Amino acid sequence: MKQLSTLLSLGIALNSIAQVNIVPMPAEVKLGSGTFTLNKNTALILEGSGLEKSAVVLNDFLQKQFGFSLKVKKQAANSNAIRLNYERMDYEIPGAYSLTVDKNGVYIAGDNEAGVFYGIQSLLQLIPFTKNKLTIPQLTINDYPRFAYRGMHLDLGRHFFPVSFVKRYIDYLAAYKYNTFHWHLTEDQGWRIEIKKYPALTKVGAWRNGSIIGRYPGKGSDNKFYGGFYTQQQIKEVVQYAKSRYIEVIPEIEMPGHGSAAIAAYPWLSCFPQKPTEIPANMISKKSVEEQKNGRIKLVQETWGVFDDVFCAGKDSTFMFLENVIDEVIKLFPSKYFHIGADECPKTHWKLCPYCQKRMKDNNLKDEHELQSWFVQRIEKYLNNKGKIMIGWDEILEGGLAPNAVVMSWRGEAGGIEAAKQKHQVIMTPGNPVYFDYSQSKNEDSVTIGGYNPIENVYAYEPIPKELSAQEGKYVLGAQANMWTEYMEYPSKVEYMMFPRMTALSEVLWSPKEKRNWSDFERRLPTVFERLSKQKINYSKAYYDLKATVLPAPDYNGVLWKLESKNNMPITINYNNGDSVWAYTKPQLITNGIFLANASTKEMKVSQKFYFNKATGKKISIVNPPSKSYSGNGAFTLVDGVQNEKGMSKSSEFLGFNGTDLDVTIDLGKETEVSKVTLHVLKQTGSWIYLPKKVEVTYIPYTDTTVVTRHPPLESVSIDINPDDDMDKIEIKKEKTCRYIQVKAFNYGIIPTGKPGGGNPAWLFTDEIEVQ
Repeated sequence: MKQLSTLLSLGIALNSIAQVNIVPMPAEVKLGSGTFTLNKNTALILEGSGLEKSAVVLNDFLQKQFGFSLKVKKQAANSNAIRLNYERMDYEIPGAYSLTVDKNGVYIAGDNEAGVFYGIQSLLQLIPFTKNKLTIPQLTINDYPRFAYRGMHLDLGRHFFPVSFVKRYIDYLAAYKYNTFHWHLTEDQGWRIEIKKYPALTKVGAWRNGSIIGRYPGKGSDNKFYGGFYTQQQIKEVVQYAKSRYIEVIPEIEMPGHGSAAIAAYPWLSCFPQKPTEIPANMISKKSVEEQKNGRIKLVQETWGVFDDVFCAGKDSTFMFLENVIDEVIKLFPSKYFHIGADECPKTHWKLCPYCQKRMKDNNLKDEHELQSWFVQRIEKYLNNKGKIMIGWDEILEGGLAPNAVVMSWRGEAGGIEAAKQKHQVIMTPGNPVYFDYSQSKNEDSVTIGGYNPIENVYAYEPIPKELSAQEGKYVLGAQANMWTEYMEYPSKVEYMMFPRMTALSEVLWSPKEKRNWSDFERRLPTVFERLSKQKINYSKAYYDLKATVLPAPDYNGVLWKLESKNNMPITINYNNGDSVWAYTKPQLITNGIFLANASTKEMKVSQKFYFNKATGKKISIVNPPSKSYSGNGAFTLVDGVQNEKGMSKSSEFLGFNGTDLDVTIDLGKETEVSKVTLHVLKQTGSWIYLPKKVEVTYIPYTDTTVVTRHPPLESVSIDINPDDDMDKIEIKKEKTCRYIQVKAFNYGIIPTGKPGGGNPAWLFTDEIEVQ
């Protein structure tokens, strides 16, 4: 009987959850048997003080969506009322609430003002979008946050958005119980905050003469004067607006790198004030070319990437400037945190700068990494004296971590793990899976920076790495997603890249770990989509993408095109845009030619072009595994017949090697006459992706694989590559008869100082090997 009772209780609990579509899912939901109907006569009773902000948000929603608002009262009502109050709740992190709906109305109690506000957000998701009665199911919810830091970031440097959209962005965060807005206000491409002591920061630094067209390296400049900035009054307005929604705003002022816009305004901030800003000839605007001819030296950057012109660490005037900027900024932001960036700071100029070298000598600093650490620690000390806690990207670990700094781990989780083990607080924000500028679909429908972070990966993310002990895990404050806006020019694109992934992350950060369930989240997603549509929020439908996978045929003769749809939606296919269309029932065998395959459901469609050659579909082995971030479909990616035609936007079609070499062997199945081997590669130096320095092809005639391991190959042909060349394929021509072909591409190695990514291992990207 006890087992039966337990099973029945579990079944009731699951059934309760199955009828509630709140995101993030509350910790505990108990469903009743009736409903309560909300109408314009329902009273809104504030039984505790300080709850007016929650009342305003509720009424604003009702007025906008249904055309009425509730009368706010102080006295109690016995029926047809929504009552807001406080109750003691002993949870570790503030923000807990309970929500009860019965036949007489709604009762929301929070452990503080924010808790009541979160209860209101859950109530809003219970209200149906309908012109009929607003019926709410009777239920009881007890809920609390898992992490203290639940953040979203927005980059206003690459593209600028008006105050009205920033407020709307904050509303989106509030709706899903985020509590932190990381406001990225300065960049190489624009300075976005008014500093009264330095008016040129916004007069000059907030505007650029053009932007590249399309994905980096682009198709030239659009030659459009672009920019904007926020006045200090507007900053105060946004901060106050966020406060009314219980969201803390953390400013980010980038230093010592990403300072091109400030340097354009005040060239003396550079190590070399008389050195002209470098913008490649195929990216610079006509106006900037003319201005430089006429004597202008420093420009606001017009392209994306990492640039050598950083704040000079050797001049005291640099620190005087930064301290004056900090003094004005901290008066605008009550947050205890101040983000200084400190990422992607090339040391090229510091190595050559006499001021920086003197600074190193005077302070016994052994290299420029220690100089950066010294720079960061000096700024941290100043911030600490002003009552602020410094946050920096994980590069602040280089050369020694500042004493009280919080580390924001973006280059994977390694920086966060290291910091937590050093007993420093950490905010996790790894590129995979919480960089929301990465593509969320393999079927590109707009330009993105590349990568691939689908909603499934976001939901599966666990912010506390398994490498940390329980005690070390306590240093992880939480996590955030980042919205870098190189390819988000309009608010609608920000929304599209944000939704629905931010709803998935909200559940990661709020709901108890043991309550997270992907299948149940999938069940709730259609309701999320419906609400977003009703609210006229632009969102991606990549969740419904057809999943297309290319697999080797069982006999390695051709490839199989495997298709999967969400909820088993029927799939139809056709080939080469022909008139014949038929239902997909099993993986399709494709064996020759240049072949265009199309597939579609009622929600999505996908097309794939196949290019066949003698290596397509053949067995392939690999020595060095690619990076987990760019692993494609394993080694088979190189012989699947799919040639990348869209660069980083289809990064899933590449294998990426960070500092290591490509070394693969293709089994052609039998001795085969070959005349040419072609390796498809990507060069995108702004993203630290370089051509290989050498490619070597080895022809192996042996049919007995045990012989291959015992005897040296008969012949190898290699070609040295000029890193300054622009190419997307490397060809080696040689007429041979062989069974196996070994292809090696030797990584460029450590990137030299002065080039993008200087001092770091280069990336090698390959996507297909053709044998003819």
